[in-house]
Amino acid sequence: MAQKVMIIPATINRATSAPIDTPVKRKVAGYARVSTDQEEQQTSYEAQVSYYTGYIKSRNDWEFVSVYTDEGLSGTSTKHREGFQKMVADALDGKIDLIITKSVSRFARNTVDSLTTIRKLKDHGTEVFFEKENIWTFDSKGELLLTIMSSLAQEESRSISENIRWGLRKKSATGKFSLNYSHFLGYDKDPDGGLVVNPGQAAIVRRIFGEFLAGKSVFRIGKDLTEDGIPTPSGKTVWSTSTIRGILSNETYKGDKLLQKTYSTDFLDKTRRKNEGQVPQVYVKECHEAIIPPETFDRVQAEIERRKKGHATGSTIFSGRIFCGECGQIYGPKVWHSNDLKYRKTIWQCNSKFKDKTRCKTPHLTEDEIKGAFITALNKVLPIRGEVIANLKDVQSSLGSIEHLEAEAERLTEELAAIASIVQQTIDENARIAQNQDDYQRRYDEQADRYKKVEDELKTVQDAIQEKKERSQRISEFISEVEAMPETVTEFSPDCWGHLVDRVTVYGKDRITFRFTTGIEV
Repeated sequence: MAQKVMIIPATINRATSAPIDTPVKRKVAGYARVSTDQEEQQTSYEAQVSYYTGYIKSRNDWEFVSVYTDEGLSGTSTKHREGFQKMVADALDGKIDLIITKSVSRFARNTVDSLTTIRKLKDHGTEVFFEKENIWTFDSKGELLLTIMSSLAQEESRSISENIRWGLRKKSATGKFSLNYSHFLGYDKDPDGGLVVNPGQAAIVRRIFGEFLAGKSVFRIGKDLTEDGIPTPSGKTVWSTSTIRGILSNETYKGDKLLQKTYSTDFLDKTRRKNEGQVPQVYVKECHEAIIPPETFDRVQAEIERRKKGHATGSTIFSGRIFCGECGQIYGPKVWHSNDLKYRKTIWQCNSKFKDKTRCKTPHLTEDEIKGAFITALNKVLPIRGEVIANLKDVQSSLGSIEHLEAEAERLTEELAAIASIVQQTIDENARIAQNQDDYQRRYDEQADRYKKVEDELKTVQDAIQEKKERSQRISEFISEVEAMPETVTEFSPDCWGHLVDRVTVYGKDRITFRFTTGIEV
């Protein structure tokens, strides 16, 4: 029997996938992106938008939908590109049949993101046309070409990222740095690119440091700044405790700068992590005008550590300083008659008082009783202030100079850098030259052990320097405070409490020991 062959004519254009001889128009959108928001890129961005709008509208068989845009965003990930995400969502909703974009690298520099998105669009009937590479994703060769081009674009992005990272590290090694001035309190950028103090903002920084040293918690400081209507560094109305902590621990305010605090783990997702030794750091001393004197800044860091050890989480100047003489636990605040304004009051008692059957017998104290006891303790010191000050100056002299310790710290720092260089050289040689891996591991372990030993020595010396500095500073401040006091103190001073009191131990209502920051006990 003779075969009957019937030819079914094509209905779709192979090049464009547009229907043949049909009045139905394809819904077409453009996508434009520039990866930085610098002025020189603005022209390119506007040109892309104008071009795609005119190009799509000039075609009778296309219906213009929109030009989706992302300005000043990297292409390594599609995660934070709002224009891109909106375009894909509209395509999946059936609003777009064809997307036109300049090139594969404009679409995405991440191969996985690029292919995943294109396959998703393809499954929903949306095609993508890359002008520069002349790739139509519905074409049979399109995906192979796209895979190759996306991989090349991703490698280009990796290379750019490595070059930028190298440049930043070279810049850091020379002590140069930049700040995000719009989110940093206290400094402006001068015409030469350096830091210049902003007087109004600097006053807020000094207030934060002063109130913290006077005993206020970071929570209380933030609450007061919020209530006073002072905007945060980023212009918000509410101060968070993390913002206050960040200011208190930022060495920029004492005129120094630590560079490479964080590092990027992946050029694709740009995740930044805290640098704990993974990449080199550079510490630049006295590189700009200080807002906070170095000794005050160091004292704040010591106070932060003291509060951590004492678990001081309260919001008043008494938090973390009062301890039970029986069990050693911290005294915490308790509100009595909290629902009755007439009888409402705050008392302080041992936090472990009611935790088990063997209750501490130490009494609770009202805030007035704590203040009264502090005034009594001061008035016991004032009659003999001359003798106390003379003794403290002797102690200060006995601390000795720290010059030899600083010289030792500098020597150890240079030795660490030398060892690190040897370790890197050992790793590089192993990557280039075939060698016995047991010998390589032995050499590497020897240098790693040597590095750890020197690092421990350096920390011991640095701790000794810091301890001497802090003790000498505490003595100087105590002497200044006591010398300025009248013959008899009659009123409680929060600043005086914050500057002088290290620890209060309660044994009874009339038996309370005050240990001052110099170590003197009354």
